[in-house]
Amino acid sequence: MRLRVLTASLAVGCGLMFAAPGSAQLSFPVSSAQQQAGEAGRNMDTATTAQVPAPAPVTSFEPVSIDGPTQGSPDDPANRMAVRETRLTQAASPGEFESFVSAVAGKPLRRFGSELLVPDGRDFSAPPTAAIPPDYRLNPGDRIRLALTGAVQATDLERTIDAEGRIFIPRIGPVMVGGVRYADLREVIGREVSRQYSSFELQVTVARLGGVTVYVTGFVASPGSFTVGSLSTLVNAVLAAGGPAPGGSFRSIQLRRGGELVSDFDLYDLLLRGDRSGDAVLQNGDVIFVAPAGEQVAVTGSVNREAIYELAPGETLADALLYAGGVSTLADRGRLMVLDSLGENGAGWEEISAADARTRPVRRGDVIRVLSNAGIARPLQQQSLLVTISGEVARPGRYFFEPGTRLSDVLARAGGLTDQAFPYASVITRESVREQQRASFERAIEDAELLLTAQPLISAERSQMIQPANIELIRSVVEQMGQREPTGRLVFDLPVDAADLPGELVLENNDTIHVPPRPVTVGVFGAVPTPASFAYQEGRRIRDFVELAGGIQNMGDDDEIFVVRANGTVLADGERTLRASALPGDLVFIPIDANRGEFWARLRDIVGTLFGGVVGAASIKSLAE
Repeated sequence: MRLRVLTASLAVGCGLMFAAPGSAQLSFPVSSAQQQAGEAGRNMDTATTAQVPAPAPVTSFEPVSIDGPTQGSPDDPANRMAVRETRLTQAASPGEFESFVSAVAGKPLRRFGSELLVPDGRDFSAPPTAAIPPDYRLNPGDRIRLALTGAVQATDLERTIDAEGRIFIPRIGPVMVGGVRYADLREVIGREVSRQYSSFELQVTVARLGGVTVYVTGFVASPGSFTVGSLSTLVNAVLAAGGPAPGGSFRSIQLRRGGELVSDFDLYDLLLRGDRSGDAVLQNGDVIFVAPAGEQVAVTGSVNREAIYELAPGETLADALLYAGGVSTLADRGRLMVLDSLGENGAGWEEISAADARTRPVRRGDVIRVLSNAGIARPLQQQSLLVTISGEVARPGRYFFEPGTRLSDVLARAGGLTDQAFPYASVITRESVREQQRASFERAIEDAELLLTAQPLISAERSQMIQPANIELIRSVVEQMGQREPTGRLVFDLPVDAADLPGELVLENNDTIHVPPRPVTVGVFGAVPTPASFAYQEGRRIRDFVELAGGIQNMGDDDEIFVVRANGTVLADGERTLRASALPGDLVFIPIDANRGEFWARLRDIVGTLFGGVVGAASIKSLAE
């Protein structure tokens, strides 16, 4: 009976000793030494024992804790690796070819990609919150966080990889993790823990990345060794070194590891096509070599990106245009100009057709210019027309016509004139005429302002007559002249009873035609007692309508009366104007007598000479009134 109790007690004790909790993520088997000890306990020889000692008391299982002091806080300056990808504080000076091309183009022209190298340029660095890829290999300075439960426990145990690539775990010992892929890290650490403990759960994360030291050499702005982020690529390191120097290549950035070429990256792949397949992640001790620049050409003019480009051997002029984003919307697509800056062919600028550009190889130092079609006036026979016709026509509206269309064709398309049309007063305006009038008018205003303000300097007597009020009046006259907008009206000397418009007139794009109805009034304004518009009566003269307005006042100047006809012409023939026959739509103006002082006479003469006597005098007299 006592033997059976002893045997049962030993069985319970052994069961408690080797009981293991279930694992959720990573479980490892019991070690071989523990298995041998358990088998020896189960094979005890109890049959020959004379006296059996009392069973040992059964105690509860306590897991081993390996939590300990963290090896340096991440905030401890002594243990923190401050990884900062330094940038140059000043932009690199342009190279010799850049300076030459900028002088030829008349504006600064830089190498394509140089905008990455300015002090405030983006460097494409991986953000600190970037996910760690599975293929990332751990480096000295990286910080590992461990969490263990089960037979061994640890919460947020952090260890930093030392210079030899190891971390030290209490009760486990050193574990070599340098160079291990992040995807394999949990398995490597779990294998070492299983050598001491039988059943546990393990979680492993990277708490902080340290950095890697690489060497950037060759034709780079600032060669040397650089400590960059652990997830940095060769592009990050090159930019940290200031990018390629003026003589360095953007097309060949070589990454060597252990003496072997890992990648020869073309930065144009990233900038033009968004392809980063050759932008390898760096490791400690990598060497980056920036090769010397290849043959460079400049592309200017009507392209989407003017710059200096580095071309590969055998590439053509068309390839250079593709690097520049192609020609712009307004470009002349049929030809381009090429300058041999080295003078090897002695031809200077040479015109190349679009077909030849596809096959002609580029030469070192070529300057390619794409011409623009913007702002070139086309002959009338090449202008498609949009014409607006309104007023007394059967079908007013906007119409498109072929180049060379005549006014008679437009009238026919609009259904012809109505019975109420008055062709004599038709208004035809044209943009090209408006621009010519504006240029002439602005020049005339400048001359008038100079002559008027110079009068006090010409004569001492005139200088005494100039008063502050008169000077302000001069400025007011010039200002009002400047506010006038030219109409662009074409004036035709048609008979008042004309039945049609001048049909032989060749139209231009954006011409406007307005055919008004026959006017029924004559207007009289200026120095008359009752300015008004009076009903037109055939056979009456200008004097008759002036009398209807009360006649000319004492301050009026009957020698300067003028009449603006409905067709845009001006009748100004002194006193004989009053005897002229009135026409429908006439505007009669009686100005104030301006001959009341030498200065005002001089002012009238100047403005009259520049702007047409009667109109200029009328402007001054109306201001004086």
